[in-house]
Amino acid sequence: MGIAERGGAGEIGEILGRAKEVAVDYYRATGKPLGVTGEVGEYEVARLLDLELSEARTAGYDATDAEGRRYQIKARSIPAAARGRSQRVGTINLAHAFDAVLLVVMDEAFRTLEIWEANREAVKAALEAPGSKARNERGALSVSQFRRIGQRVYG
Repeated sequence: MGIAERGGAGEIGEILGRAKEVAVDYYRATGKPLGVTGEVGEYEVARLLDLELSEARTAGYDATDAEGRRYQIKARSIPAAARGRSQRVGTINLAHAFDAVLLVVMDEAFRTLEIWEANREAVKAALEAPGSKARNERGALSVSQFRRIGQRVYG
């Protein structure tokens, strides 16, 4: 069941709009993220790239396209002051089936700046490359590594 069947993209967009405002206020007050980045990122990627979001907790992927390609979606909200510093992409689990990973980079107000796509083979090669025990054990790449293996598809 997609967004349309669960209340509509308009309603979900309005709810996430309010969540973004609260998250921004919370960050300003505490200096800590509220934890809505993943949900906002998934919604924005699906909206901008015309993807169908999967059911919650679908193993291995978050969305599909019209051709049935399966995508893991990773989201980062990076404040302007931190954009030059190294940022990590969330864990990418190679044990599950997916065709590609999409990385959405947003600013501190959760506005989408860019979306990058890397196919499974490129992600697998980068994660298994020798040199970083942390990367190999946790399945996490830096945003700059992801940009090197992927291609920009938005922004």
